Amino acid sequence: MTARDALIAVAALVAPDVPQVRARAAAAHDDPEAYLREHGDSLDDRGIDTAIPELPWIALVDALADHGLLAEVDWKEAPDEIVGRLRALRSAPAEDAAWTSLAEADLPTFEFLELAGGQLAAAGTALAVLDIESDCYPLVLLPPARAADLPGLAAAAGFKAAVLPA
Repeated sequence: MTARDALIAVAALVAPDVPQVRARAAAAHDDPEAYLREHGDSLDDRGIDTAIPELPWIALVDALADHGLLAEVDWKEAPDEIVGRLRALRSAPAEDAAWTSLAEADLPTFEFLELAGGQLAAAGTALAVLDIESDCYPLVLLPPARAADLPGLAAAAGFKAAVLPA
C-alpha cells in the first residue's frame, strides 16, 4: 500500500460518507503547491505557508473539522468543553449516559481523554486522536470495529493516530 493509498484509507475510515474529505487529503498529497494556493488562508492560521511533508495530514484534519467530524482541543482544555465539542460532532453517540459523567470529571486533558475513550468504547464508540505534532488533540469518533485499523493505516501514510485509551 502506498502512503497515498493509506492516507485515503484513513479518510474513508473516519469519514466513510464524505468523499470530499478523501478528495481534499488526496489533493494535498498530489499537488501540495496547488493545495497551498487554494487553502492558504486556513493554513496561515496554522502557521503553514510552504509545502511541508505533513500537509496531507493537516488537510485531512481540516477537512474533517469542516465537515463536523473532528474536534480540535487544546492540551489543557477543560473536560466540559471537550465533552461539548465531542457531542457536537456528526459522529457522536446520542446516549446521554456516557456524556453526563464525563462532563463532571476533573482531570488533566490527556488523562481525561483516556477516561473518555474508555467510557465511549463501553458505549459503542471509539475515540481517536490524529497526531499533528502540536499542542492540541484533533479528536475523531468512529465505530470500534473499525478503530483498530486506524493506527496502522496512519503509520503507512507516514503519520500517527491512536485510539484512546492507549
